Amino acid sequence: MGHAAGLRAGTRYAFSRGFKNKGYIALSTYLRQYKVGDIVDVVANGAVQKGMPYKVYHGKTGVVYNVTKSAVGVILYKQVGNRYMEKRINVRIEHVRHSRSRDDFLRRVKENAAKMRQAKTEGVHMHLKRQPVGPREARTVSTENNLPESITPIAYETTI
Repeated sequence: MGHAAGLRAGTRYAFSRGFKNKGYIALSTYLRQYKVGDIVDVVANGAVQKGMPYKVYHGKTGVVYNVTKSAVGVILYKQVGNRYMEKRINVRIEHVRHSRSRDDFLRRVKENAAKMRQAKTEGVHMHLKRQPVGPREARTVSTENNLPESITPIAYETTI
């Protein structure tokens, strides 16, 4: 048997719409505003074949460098051999969505700024560096009212 090696080879599930997501594309997709410098995820939408990214860019995150009427230019990094090369692709907005990767970072920056303001008014020095979770506290298991049990498997019986 031969093996197809076309542009969309191996994209049976990657480019298919999700469960209960088939049909019309939501209007909010077209109403979102993209600006230069925005971080976006490139996720191909199988319902729109125009302006679709090549399969290797599906699921990648990049930065918007150009905005046109119905498409955006995205800078991505693609692994080629032992290095990552910068690639610039033009993708229609149906195949792009705002990335949530920086949300947690930006939330933490705002919280830290508020904590610093509060500490300054109180005149207290603060450390805002995240600390790793330490080891659990030591504890002793008592067998006083909790005697150990021997557990053995039940013998297998055939009831035919």
